[in-house]
Amino acid sequence: MIKYAKQSRFIQAVDCIVFGFDGDTLKILLIQRGFEPEKGKWSLMGGFVQENESIDQASNRILKQLTGLDGMYLEQLHTFGDPHRDPMERTVSTAYFALIDILKYEKQLNTDYHPEWFSLKRMPKLIFDQQEMVELAKRRVRYKAALHPILFELLPSRFTIPQLQSLYESVYNTSIDKRNFSKRILATGLLIKQADKDKSGSRRGAFYYQLNMQNYYAKFQAFLNLIPNPTNLIF
Repeated sequence: MIKYAKQSRFIQAVDCIVFGFDGDTLKILLIQRGFEPEKGKWSLMGGFVQENESIDQASNRILKQLTGLDGMYLEQLHTFGDPHRDPMERTVSTAYFALIDILKYEKQLNTDYHPEWFSLKRMPKLIFDQQEMVELAKRRVRYKAALHPILFELLPSRFTIPQLQSLYESVYNTSIDKRNFSKRILATGLLIKQADKDKSGSRRGAFYYQLNMQNYYAKFQAFLNLIPNPTNLIF
């Protein structure tokens, strides 16, 4: 096989930032690294791209292998290529972020690699430049969630408007006016009201809703902006 002359070779890796919502708090899924360097320290879901697979295929394989999870919302974030980012060898890593409902996938989680959920406000220090990856992923999620209905990926199939509002407030670390939020989210036409209520929080209860999948895909690129100035908000 003819190769490009006088070109250096390096390793291509993938790192996956898995965000989950437990009905109250936005969290991140981490594992303890199983090999040197930085063995035993907290890490994102990561691995190396094989010769016969694309980067997208590698990200799905690595998530499945390390967590047992598949079929989740997964989006490519950014490629990190500082020549000194990995002390072992020149390694370029493409980061992805995933969004899942923690309770939905709780029983499917593979425990072989001891994955653990951490609140984003109390997460441990990560290896290499992975903290930079997480910060960029948080900003990307905030921005996209203000323009597209991606946060529904973090919710169960049936949810209440208070639960949805709690999710938005957790993502943006801000308080949202209850009446205004309800009015604007219902105006999107994305929700289908159910006949029964969730009465776990109060005697009056809150109606369950389901996502109108047809409208979800039709309006994905033209979602109502629920959060003003999303790029100025932080977790």
